[in-house]
Amino acid sequence: MNEALFSNWWMVFLRAGGLLSLFPVFSAPVVTPRLRVALAALVAFLLAPAIPEVVITHWKLTDLAVIMAQEILVGLLLGFVCRMLFFALEIAGSIITAEIGLSLPPSFNPLTASQATIPAVLLNYLATVLWLCLDMHHWLLVGMHRTYSLVPVGMAHLSETLVRSVLAWVGWLFLAAMQIAAPVLALSFILSLVFAVLGRVVPQMNVFSGSFAIRILAGLMVFAAAIQVMGTQIINHLKRLPDDLLRIAQILGS
Repeated sequence: MNEALFSNWWMVFLRAGGLLSLFPVFSAPVVTPRLRVALAALVAFLLAPAIPEVVITHWKLTDLAVIMAQEILVGLLLGFVCRMLFFALEIAGSIITAEIGLSLPPSFNPLTASQATIPAVLLNYLATVLWLCLDMHHWLLVGMHRTYSLVPVGMAHLSETLVRSVLAWVGWLFLAAMQIAAPVLALSFILSLVFAVLGRVVPQMNVFSGSFAIRILAGLMVFAAAIQVMGTQIINHLKRLPDDLLRIAQILGS
């Protein structure tokens, strides 16, 4: 019994470690590798008794190595799918910066250890706070547990459906980014239309140079006023994360 429990713990530890290495928040540089390993061990300790028993003593060394690599890859794929929302937030931040003409140099994003625009950093912080406030980390545990009923240990395999699904999720990135940045896009369209009309009515006015200050000021005001709407969009996408985990697990195990 102890041997089976240790086998379960080890297999869950590998999958959870792969998931946490790419999952937003936990993959941030502020979360040290030692802390990430400890979190994976804790998740494995919580989930190991609740999954079907896995006995590895009768496996060959090569089979064990293949299954261990397979579990790590499954965790990495699950973490990558969950991370796509934060990729969408970075795209939305870039769109917002370009539309309001905020030509500031990219700043360091401590959540992703990469260069990002200031609106993208703010949206990443907002998504992180909402994710923790909504107790989505508890739903992550539930979704992680249910993946073992859809793709048991050693039963995952690649398929054409998996590739198509991942490509569909990549396409969803741009749709989600457009939905989040929609208020600023609408303002940019209205301002462009207004200044185009002014340029035709008053040809003596230098509309191009005079529109920069108004565009930046109006864009920042709309961005601040629409942050609640953007938060609602982010919440809707955050609530999809457990379903995305189960969907990718179902494809892997089918």
